[in-house]
Parts: sequence; structure tokens; C-alpha cells
Amino acid sequence: MAKTILAVDDSSSLRQMVAFSLKAAGYQVVEAVDGQDGLEKAKNQSVDLVLTDQNMPKMDGLMLIKALRGLPEYQKTPILMLTTESSDEMKQKGRAAGANGWLVKPFDPQRLIEVVKKVIG
Repeated sequence: MAKTILAVDDSSSLRQMVAFSLKAAGYQVVEAVDGQDGLEKAKNQSVDLVLTDQNMPKMDGLMLIKALRGLPEYQKTPILMLTTESSDEMKQKGRAAGANGWLVKPFDPQRLIEVVKKVIG
């Protein structure tokens, strides 16, 4: 059965690019428009991996990660940040919140697939 990935980003063009790349590699993709939407969707169905942007309205990536890590079913789920933020300070905050990895935008679709395969197979 295909693994399901939750892609959370307020940019519809970026979500489409991520979804297109992941679907082409055989994954199922659930899209969310911001952290709040992502949290609701994660509660309503189980996903194998969460890809989240940092800078979003309503709830940013770090808040989303902390909220997901607070749910028993998401304590071990891999979470990757896909963001324009690349400072070491932001990466430390991401790790502290519970992120497993970091991809910087603009991303290379091939690299995204490689990282996802490494994390969830």
C-alpha cells in the first residue's frame, strides 16, 4: 500500500509541485493550506510523513510540529521542514520542536524523493 504524506504549505504552487513529485514516485499526498489545516487533517487520518513549511498564517511550522508531537499517534512520525529558512538557529528550533530533517526551498524534486525514501522507504 502507498505511503501517505501530508504536505503543509500556504503556497498552492509549491504544494502542487510537491504533490506532483511525490505522486509520480508512488506516494499518496494530502495537502493542507496552513498549520491549522494540517493539524486537522493529521487528526482525521493517519499519515506516514509530514512535510511542512515554516512561515504560514494561523499556525507556523514549528507550532504545527509541537502540536503533532503532542499527539500520541505522531510522536514517532517523521516530520521534515521544507522552507526558505536555512539559518542554523532556525534548524535548531526545528530540531527542538521535533523535526527530523530540513529541506531548503527552492527544492530539487529528485532530492525531495531521495530524502523521503530514506525516511519512510
